[in-house]
Amino acid sequence: MQRSLGSGSLGNRLAMWRARRAAPARGFVSQPEPRSMGLYARGRQLVAGNFNFAGQVIEAPDTAIWDIGLEDLAAAEEMHGFDWLDDLAALGDAGARARAQDWTWGWMARFGAGKGPGWSPDLTGRRLIRWINHALLLLSGRDRVQSDAFYRSLSAQVVFLSRRWPHAAAGLPRFEALTGLIYAGLALTGMEARVLPAVSALAEECSREVDALGGIPTRNPEELLEVFTLLTWAELALAESGHRPPLALVEALERMAPCLRALRHADGGLARFHGGGRGAEGRLDQALAVTGVRPASPKAMPALAMGFARLGEGRTTVIVDAAQPPDARAGLSAHASTAAFELTSGRRPLIVNCGSGKTFGSEWRRAGRATPSHSTLAIDGYSSSRLRAGEGREVLVDRAEVTGLQQGQLPEGTQISIAHSGWSATHGLTHGRDLLLSPDGRKLTGFETLLAQSSAEQERFEHLLTEGRMEGVGFTLRFHLHPDVEPSLDLGGTAISLALKSGEIWVFRHDGSTKLSLDASVYLEKGRLKPRPTQQIVLSGRARQVQTRIGWTLAKAQDTPLAIRDLDRDDMPVPI
Repeated sequence: MQRSLGSGSLGNRLAMWRARRAAPARGFVSQPEPRSMGLYARGRQLVAGNFNFAGQVIEAPDTAIWDIGLEDLAAAEEMHGFDWLDDLAALGDAGARARAQDWTWGWMARFGAGKGPGWSPDLTGRRLIRWINHALLLLSGRDRVQSDAFYRSLSAQVVFLSRRWPHAAAGLPRFEALTGLIYAGLALTGMEARVLPAVSALAEECSREVDALGGIPTRNPEELLEVFTLLTWAELALAESGHRPPLALVEALERMAPCLRALRHADGGLARFHGGGRGAEGRLDQALAVTGVRPASPKAMPALAMGFARLGEGRTTVIVDAAQPPDARAGLSAHASTAAFELTSGRRPLIVNCGSGKTFGSEWRRAGRATPSHSTLAIDGYSSSRLRAGEGREVLVDRAEVTGLQQGQLPEGTQISIAHSGWSATHGLTHGRDLLLSPDGRKLTGFETLLAQSSAEQERFEHLLTEGRMEGVGFTLRFHLHPDVEPSLDLGGTAISLALKSGEIWVFRHDGSTKLSLDASVYLEKGRLKPRPTQQIVLSGRARQVQTRIGWTLAKAQDTPLAIRDLDRDDMPVPI
């Protein structure tokens, strides 16, 4: 997501200079119930001096967070957004309180006058929410002089934000800025006059950014969750202070809730597409519970949720990217993942996409966006949508267009057929994928087709064959496995058994038209120090005819029971 300008902006510096001259708040009108959630384990790491921001790790015991010397912009944004304050609050002991206070007052001393990279509207909004959420932790034991400095800084940031929020990039950054402004304006004395303009602006953003089916332009499920969470906080803050939330906000939440439910796997985690991860543990459940938007019947679920199709039977969920990748502003983190899918069995992810590599550096970020990092077919050397550098960022061009889509309920199970034009212009080939999930969720059947349909496509394909001395067009079909899956070649190398920690056994078979192998892969997960090694099932072959068809199945072994008591993993939320 594109960030707004930081302290390098003259407008931001001027706005902060004016904001510091405004009359400060003297205290809280009311303090919202803390709703941002941190991690106890990460709080312990911070107290011990182990810092991990944007994939950069520094061990610096007894060192202030502002002295650790991380130069990366993404790391600086994490630090100045104060998300780490949630983690220290989750720990909550004397050591955590001491560091929370020292680092917060240290920030005021170094950056409170408008210096540093934290003075973008979105980071200011994020920081305000954390300071207010954890004000009791921060003010505990502080004297009057220190408390006054805290309120002066809070007030200056509110005034700054009331003037600069329009300069936040549309989407998540602007939602962060406006929610922070509303949150702080309602909580602090003398700031309420700044609330109603922000509420009106937030309502406009809801109407503009949240579509009729509850999706957002980036098609990033985790980002959708972040926006949904912010909107629930704004709604609650307004309701608890006696204000009626605007209708556009309430209706946006009502549209987003079923969309998020459709994007959630059986284990409670979100599908990992277009730069998004699984989502913070418990955040979706908490937000859904707060809004009170109850689950709709399966028949009432959207046919496509933000461009994704969901197949759910028994204990199995399959989520498929069934739309064109986003472009322009919304596509700065988009992946070439059209027709890719993920599969989860009960509480265990089985087939996954590699994920976003942005916390591991630019090379990993680029690799994670390519088609081979997703569980789908790719022409050798080509992604279905191509990356092109522009204005310092890489955007997707020649984006794969979905040319056919059909889904429905059959006697044999839940079915989806999708076709896209990702290699029509380059190779004259359309990729078609047919998936059928059996009614008991124990078997997924797939057919992949590479087809030269029109006369122009056939001419292009035949030209490639001639130039390549009829060797054909190389392709690879990948199924990336979650790191907890234990695969092994079986039946003389014609099948692969997949053991889950729950005790389930799945078996992958194919029709013999391609070469089967088990290759190395990675699982890219933010919060980790480095990519996690894993493996992938690979079917490789060459297309020599105008139509090439590959069949495969992924099914539970016959001796796997219908239901397994999966008790080893007790950290997963219960779907709401």
